[in-house]
Amino acid sequence: MKLRDGSEFTLLVLLLCLTTLSLKTEAVWMTIPSSGTKCVSEDIQTHVVVLADYYVVTEEGPQLQTISAKVTSPYGNNLHHNENVTQGQFAFTTTESGNYVACFWMGGNQQEGATASVNLDWKTGIAAKDWDSVAKKEKIEGVGLELLKLEGIVDAIHQYLTYLKDKEAKLREVSEKTNARVAWFSIMSLGLCIFVSALQLWYLRSYFRKKKLI
Repeated sequence: MKLRDGSEFTLLVLLLCLTTLSLKTEAVWMTIPSSGTKCVSEDIQTHVVVLADYYVVTEEGPQLQTISAKVTSPYGNNLHHNENVTQGQFAFTTTESGNYVACFWMGGNQQEGATASVNLDWKTGIAAKDWDSVAKKEKIEGVGLELLKLEGIVDAIHQYLTYLKDKEAKLREVSEKTNARVAWFSIMSLGLCIFVSALQLWYLRSYFRKKKLI
């Protein structure tokens, strides 16, 4: 089907809007005190590319404060560790589902009350892909490139929905097991209460008969 110029322009604008809305990029600005740690986290499924850049910005003079950074996986595995730097980068492909945590703190001996502002540019999934290299390799541009981006976005959304579905199923399974255990505990507690009440009644009747009160 051949589109007119106006239709092509409308399609291009629509694809650009969908691409812009769907790309998952987070820019975080943090102020780190001289003592203490600031952390950011994101819930990510497996087989997702993560790319991040961070750098220090300060208004206290030309001398930049140094920071330390550490990134850990949901199971506590160390993915990135850098100390006493003013900038850095980390990249990895997730192998575990859950919260990935990036923590920052000021390195070295800092004056009391000193702070450092850190800008973190965090990209995941389709947003971390180098589309310029893809365009050169596939020799495509314009609407074709936007369609390729849209295909990647749809695939990423499908994978994320599958991840949410699996996560919901696991949570439902845990909830059902917990409910079953609570039900059995309630039944056992009720049975124990009935048994203790019957035992007390039997003891009181025996006591009163022995004392010839009944």
